[in-house]
Amino acid sequence: MEPLAQTEAVQPVMHTPEHLAERPAWDCGVCGQPWPCAPARERLIRQYGRGTALAMLAWQYLEEAVRDLPDGPPGVLFERFVRWTR
Repeated sequence: MEPLAQTEAVQPVMHTPEHLAERPAWDCGVCGQPWPCAPARERLIRQYGRGTALAMLAWQYLEEAVRDLPDGPPGVLFERFVRWTR
């Protein structure tokens, strides 16, 4: 491997933080929005597509959230975790 020429600059690698849920509140650890926030939804769609696999994963998150948020209204949690996958 040859050393860099004096005129070449090394560009730093920028890592975008992942928008992950912080439990038990289920808020995004990056933006503080209710999870899945818009960036998390975009990442999940890229990973799983808009189909059954995404809906099933979202349902699993819903089941976990219901255990962590027992006072959360079921309809609101369904909208937040599952409906957007359609």
